[in-house]
Amino acid sequence: MALTSTAKVQVLARYQRSPNDTGSPEAQIALLSADIEQLTGHFQVHKNDHHSRRGLLVKVALRRKLLKYLKRIDSQRHLTLIKQIGLRG
Repeated sequence: MALTSTAKVQVLARYQRSPNDTGSPEAQIALLSADIEQLTGHFQVHKNDHHSRRGLLVKVALRRKLLKYLKRIDSQRHLTLIKQIGLRG
């Protein structure tokens, strides 16, 4: 259900701030967004998978908290990341 390691590497390569960065808010938000997209597609097929739906809600809440934190510490980085990922339509 989770992202494959190659998919994670591709996402991190695009959003990390330095070569070994996996913990910055941008990297974490990008990984969560990719995971959320994958789970959303999963629910198109498996409508009654309520256990995974709870996991999706946890990831959405964590992404929201990280976005709020990033907005508080650096609003310009926040706006740039939202545009790059395509959040808030």
